[in-house]
Amino acid sequence: MKRLLAGARQRGEIALVLAVIGQVNEDRTHNSLWSGDASVNVGDLFTSVGGQRLPAGTRPQIAPDLSGADRDLAIRLLTRPEGSPWWSLHLRGVHLERGDGSGSEDHPAEGALDPILVDALGDPVVAAWTSPAGSQRWYVIPDGTSWDNVLGWLVHRALPEYVPGALRRARSPYFVDPDLQSVGEQTARQTLDNLEAQYADEKRQLERTLREAKEKAEPVRYGLLYGSGSELVNAVAQVLADAGMHTVDLDEQLGGTKSADLLVSAEGMSARLVEVKGVSGPAQEHLVGHLQRHLETWPQLQPDEPVSDGVLIVNHQHKLHPSERTAEVYSRPEFVASLESLPVKVISTVELFNWWRAEDWTAIRTAVLGDAATSWRPAAPTSPEQSPSAPRRRWWTGGRRG
Repeated sequence: MKRLLAGARQRGEIALVLAVIGQVNEDRTHNSLWSGDASVNVGDLFTSVGGQRLPAGTRPQIAPDLSGADRDLAIRLLTRPEGSPWWSLHLRGVHLERGDGSGSEDHPAEGALDPILVDALGDPVVAAWTSPAGSQRWYVIPDGTSWDNVLGWLVHRALPEYVPGALRRARSPYFVDPDLQSVGEQTARQTLDNLEAQYADEKRQLERTLREAKEKAEPVRYGLLYGSGSELVNAVAQVLADAGMHTVDLDEQLGGTKSADLLVSAEGMSARLVEVKGVSGPAQEHLVGHLQRHLETWPQLQPDEPVSDGVLIVNHQHKLHPSERTAEVYSRPEFVASLESLPVKVISTVELFNWWRAEDWTAIRTAVLGDAATSWRPAAPTSPEQSPSAPRRRWWTGGRRG
């Protein structure tokens, strides 16, 4: 190692080092007082990369904004066999106690640890450590990695990017010396490099768009399919607002649980009371009766805001996967037939979710507001200043209620 570092320093090159952390077959119980169960010394005697073995089934992701040889390594390591172990990495220094009792010494970690693959918490599981002077670059990879894959990356991507002189000295066929290329070769190479850079940039943008879409969809998806209480009510309110309807939180407006959960309306159409319920098993039939009572007592609570019907939205059997649940909220024939004579419509959250994820806003509006909403299209929202006489309503943005 000393000869490698000295030679690289003499030539003014970066010293590339591949270091393996952990042991695949090690399954001993680790002392809880230690901060990690594996380590690799990097740079000097006082800096190391510690590793904590992660649970089986960990699926890492490529670190954000990665490019070049490091991104290529990340892609290659994602092909490791399923069930291969991973270690969460962290940089650490050393605290020494003098043997004569005269005191102690602290040696903080040096350099920087750049993530290449990260776990679900964003901690690196594959990383590159760079020395403070930038003269050393250590790639810390998990045990159980195919060396054919890593060495192929080293020759084809890492050395050309970081130490091209090594390939030149070895007269490697994988090294492209621009000083010896024809104009045609240089032009084609530059065009290819530009194309790869454009692809990488577009891919990063699409990945960012996907992350943002997932962050926006996850609260609605989880709330509708597995939620109960305020989490479920918030998800339903967000879906109805996305479909262009006005949604008012009645618990907040009236104070307490005096009526249904939501008042939903649209321009030119009668408002509806919406009751939202989550049950772990089959839905109880008396939930319909609760909504009927809310409809009966509504005129005493808000006489200036008439409502015509009610909508019961139920997340039934929410402990099961949606594909394992019954398609309809209620299945007893006599009860289902009786619903036709009541001013109450019943919708399952699975049905509502499927409309929402397909952006079928017409289906959602029709289900909640009735057939009159089939041809209705929401107008552009107006600010309070533009409509001072409009009733005060709360626009839902998906935030969780306190």
